[in-house]
Amino acid sequence: MNPPDAFATATGVRPDGDGGWSASVAEGWDILGNANGGYLLAIAARAMAGAAGRPDPVTVTAHYLSPGRPGPVTARTEVVKQGRRFATVQARLDADRPLLALVGTFGELEPSGGAGLYVEGAPPELPDPDDCEWHEGASAAAGAPSFMDRVELRLHPDDAGFRTGDPSGTPRVRGWFRLPGGEPVDTIGLLQAVDAFPPTVFNARFPVAWTPTVELTAHLRARPAPGWLACAFSTRFVTGGFLEADGEVWDSTGTLVAQSRQLALVPRDPTP
Repeated sequence: MNPPDAFATATGVRPDGDGGWSASVAEGWDILGNANGGYLLAIAARAMAGAAGRPDPVTVTAHYLSPGRPGPVTARTEVVKQGRRFATVQARLDADRPLLALVGTFGELEPSGGAGLYVEGAPPELPDPDDCEWHEGASAAAGAPSFMDRVELRLHPDDAGFRTGDPSGTPRVRGWFRLPGGEPVDTIGLLQAVDAFPPTVFNARFPVAWTPTVELTAHLRARPAPGWLACAFSTRFVTGGFLEADGEVWDSTGTLVAQSRQLALVPRDPTP
């Protein structure tokens, strides 16, 4: 059985019948009081996978309507199409107000390690996890969000300067991701990985402040092999009050297992 604070437990859902699912936003998965967006996406995707009768998200798009906070939530799902290989599902995650509106395609992905037909790219070059920043337990000492106690992140030293007021100047964040205690990362866990890292623009000398997600799309390519996930996120355009963050997630075999694109609001300076 998973411990109470395990990701699988904290994102678990229960069928209520007629396309309805119950869940709870658990304590400690928040950033400054608001539940992490990838965590909310994972809850909704578990309900959608249950409705589809297929275990793996292939592509999921979520529009973020309101911040989520600890407490009960419900997911309403509708299977739009059930095909031979894939099922497409619409869903909405609600608390006392709508939180997310989603659409996704679900299927059964292969384990990683298969040869790619064409791959123009490679995992980010990262020091060993022990030589990277943001080790276990650092959140309590540094006053970081409690979400950082629920996952293990190791930031590339060149991309961690924003924490001490010395950002790199490049809107990029690279690092390692895994779940604590040896908990395996499945394809639902990949949805957490694509939204677990600090915003890229913190390294572009923007305010280190809440960066609300407007929309997040994730593409899942394979079930990840055990071990650390090598992740890279970058931003090319900050215009009109919005920014995009493009992400790649590679597993321990060097296989690309997930991609993401997120549209977010530019963080505002928290000082008056």
